[in-house]
Amino acid sequence: MSAKLKFFLIVILSIFATAGAGVYIIQGQPSAPIVETTDGQTQQVAAIHQSQEVVAYSERSNFKTIPLEKLNSSLQGSDPATLALNAFDDIGAVGGTRKVEVAYPQRNQALVTITQIKGGDDSVGIKYRVEMTTFGRSLFISSPPVWQIVWAGVRN
Repeated sequence: MSAKLKFFLIVILSIFATAGAGVYIIQGQPSAPIVETTDGQTQQVAAIHQSQEVVAYSERSNFKTIPLEKLNSSLQGSDPATLALNAFDDIGAVGGTRKVEVAYPQRNQALVTITQIKGGDDSVGIKYRVEMTTFGRSLFISSPPVWQIVWAGVRN
């Protein structure tokens, strides 16, 4: 057998082996979770995005929802506090002071509350609430997670 034929066979076999390994790995991936309802029927959870949203907060009902399209900046960033402040950068023009609180109720969730205090009377003027979730890392494993705004609200 010539050297060219041996090399050709090795290349062909390695291509098939790589394709077979890829198919095997893909088949081993878990599918979406299946939830059983009370009447015995099973239904597949439709969207993973819903499970990532921060929906367990009863405080959300106290706020008026702000459509994410109306926010002034990007919905993604590496620091939750900066991301929320940039989303509402027009509140700095109102005057007074701002109080920013960041909470992490779960590992992949951040809750930022911005309180705009009107000048002088220490009464709370406007309160903003921004809920975020992570969806990966920016470039390297050691990079900070990338946060995305999933919900925003305001309360007067």
